[in-house]
Amino acid sequence: MGCDMRQILVGVLLVLTLLTRASANDKARIVFLSGKPSHGRMQHEHRAGNLLLADALNNSGLNVEAVVLPEAGYPQDASVLQDAATIVIFCTGHRGHLLNPHLNEFDGIMKSGTGVVMIHWATEAEKGKAAEMFLQWMGGFCDLNWSVNPHWTPQFNNLPVHPITNGVKEFSVNDEWYYHMRFVKDMQGVTPILSDLPPPETLNRPDGERSGNPDVRKAVANGERQHVAWAYERPAGGRGFGFTGAHNHVSWQDDSFRKIVLNAILWTANVEVPEEGCPSLRPTKTDLQSNLD
Repeated sequence: MGCDMRQILVGVLLVLTLLTRASANDKARIVFLSGKPSHGRMQHEHRAGNLLLADALNNSGLNVEAVVLPEAGYPQDASVLQDAATIVIFCTGHRGHLLNPHLNEFDGIMKSGTGVVMIHWATEAEKGKAAEMFLQWMGGFCDLNWSVNPHWTPQFNNLPVHPITNGVKEFSVNDEWYYHMRFVKDMQGVTPILSDLPPPETLNRPDGERSGNPDVRKAVANGERQHVAWAYERPAGGRGFGFTGAHNHVSWQDDSFRKIVLNAILWTANVEVPEEGCPSLRPTKTDLQSNLD
């Protein structure tokens, strides 16, 4: 009987150990990819911005595990992406996009239902294969000679009812907000999250790849509100989020600006967004100046 009891106790302990490990592994894993330096101090701070967001998620008390990969660019060992619930990408765009040499590989990850968040220049894709895949992954992208990149101060009022806007108050932040994005046909599956009508002075520059074109000028003249952040639900499963702000590193100090992105990361990871949104402390000046490129 004593031997049987010991065996039973050993079995119970083994089950409890396995359950504990399973519980620890049940955390939604969020992987951040950072681009190489591209701008001056406090601008396009890819890794530092990712670290601020990851730290906020890891200190949120939510069932998530956020990891910022140490190397810049696409990981040499891509297996680190296989168990991610969502992947956050903050990097140089267009020809310098870190996904360009890995489109097919990354498409396989997206087809498995993994979420994706692209921040600022990372939303800009080259025409052709990359653009087509960006549309499939997150429903929209920044397109040369169609989209523009002025610095302006939108007024984000009348926010839509969506998990990504949980706890977010109306706000206004001066940043380089790209607009006139290229979206999937009829906006099918796309929910605009942040929108405003840009003032005419955002198109004061001559026409150019990112400065202006007849189509965007017509849209603004017609009073069409422009979407600078959007959520996307893929027809085959999986979620994406595009966010065109965050040129200025200091923008992360705005509570609503930061919360929108944190909420979106949770949403794309299929983690329930709290009613008041993802909690986070406002980064201090010291926080902002840590880990700069």
